[in-house]
Amino acid sequence: MTVQEALTARETDPRLEGIIKLAILAVGGQGGGVLTGWIEALARANGYAAQATSVAGVAQRTGATVYYIEMAPAGDRPPIFSLMPAAGDVDVMIAAELMEAGRAIMRGFVTPDRTVLIASSHRALAVSEKTAPGDGIASSSEVVAAAEVAARHFIVDDFDALAVRNGSAISATLFGALAASGTLPFPRDAFEAAIRAGGKGVDASLRAFAAGFGAALDETEETTTDTPDGQRNVTGPEPLMRAWSGLTERARQLPASTAEMAEAGLAKVVQFQDLAYGTEYLDRLDDIAAVDQGDGTLTREAAKYLANAMAYDDIIRVADAKTRTGRRERIASEMQAGEAQVMHVTEFLHPRAEEIVSMFPAKMGARWAADAQRMARLDRWFNRGRRMRTDRLFSFLALYVVGGMKGWRRRTYRHAQELAHIESWTGRAKTEAERDYDLAVEIVRCQRLVKGYSDTHARSQSKFSRVLDGIDLVTGRDDAADWARRLRESALADEDGKTLDGVLATIRSFV
Repeated sequence: MTVQEALTARETDPRLEGIIKLAILAVGGQGGGVLTGWIEALARANGYAAQATSVAGVAQRTGATVYYIEMAPAGDRPPIFSLMPAAGDVDVMIAAELMEAGRAIMRGFVTPDRTVLIASSHRALAVSEKTAPGDGIASSSEVVAAAEVAARHFIVDDFDALAVRNGSAISATLFGALAASGTLPFPRDAFEAAIRAGGKGVDASLRAFAAGFGAALDETEETTTDTPDGQRNVTGPEPLMRAWSGLTERARQLPASTAEMAEAGLAKVVQFQDLAYGTEYLDRLDDIAAVDQGDGTLTREAAKYLANAMAYDDIIRVADAKTRTGRRERIASEMQAGEAQVMHVTEFLHPRAEEIVSMFPAKMGARWAADAQRMARLDRWFNRGRRMRTDRLFSFLALYVVGGMKGWRRRTYRHAQELAHIESWTGRAKTEAERDYDLAVEIVRCQRLVKGYSDTHARSQSKFSRVLDGIDLVTGRDDAADWARRLRESALADEDGKTLDGVLATIRSFV
């Protein structure tokens, strides 16, 4: 059923003579309570009895709260309302995030004979999606496909983006979509009156309401967006700019399939360290290109993963990221903090002995890392949680000084460790390229396993080593590349490595 058909049918639908049941799924900060209040006020202002309840969630991002509203025409006797939605007994389901729509379908709240489903297409990633070692993001397309089958009518748009563009919250745009859906027997101006009656942020809420209403009716909203021109905005002293131009020109001399990725990788490592480090990146990439006798996939993949390996996360990079220009403004924007509001920014740090030693000179760091007593002493001194308020001068300056120690980075124990890793990893790939090109490509891609900082980095390095050990077992087989891919994907499947254990056990059973 189209929206226009729904608008026409609402006058004759006999179900509107009885109780209308609406459920809302929203997480903290999305204004689910405000939306519920508007709907309840709307019903009562138009001669309906209404009741609203809510049950807070306790899982997934602090949990989606279920808001439930029932309404019916006021009569001589007050209607008896339910406190919670029941499967197969919901007229309108509003989901303030796409996966919440999926959960509503799974719980049976959305049915094809009855339910109008209104959902925002944006994603607020769940904890399980964020903590997955690989790509843990659930498929949005699967939820959309399920919704189109499960709902009587499905209205979907990025209502969150519409709200942001109009300076309001998603509750206002969803309220507009509800008005446009025709599922409630009230005119548009009644919905707008409910917003005005709220008395807070009325102008912005009305703008967002109109945007949501238009989106639900598939009306094109005129917006302006910035179109990237593909040019990097690099500025600096003339001698450095000449050197940078020379490096970018050198990257462009690589095969066409690799050049674009190489330019992006070059920019990443130069920003991480300096122009000399960019030269080192291109030298290493040239060495790989020299043994690439295939279709160029090896060099292209190396351009990506070599840049990631050389721009590793260390104390200096973390401190630099926390004190970069514009970070405070970005946080304020995400928190929707106004000019009249005071915002505090607290950084949570938990340095281990390994992070302390990583900043030592390379030879000294190696000695300390090999001395269990010294490491235990450092752990007692430093391995405890610290909170630093970077909206205060002293804490900000402390991190700013550490973030400015790029000149010291090349002398550190951590840098020596990373160089040894890169030499071993790329050396293995170059050696393998001469006898099994596809396996060499898979070895290069294994660098994807290495990521993060502190404990996360240590665990990822352990997985990388185990995958390479598994590749050693299958090297020389015709299907070695396929097994290498399976090993890498299994390592990305879960945090504790149980899937990788299973694949390794399978390999050991036949070698």
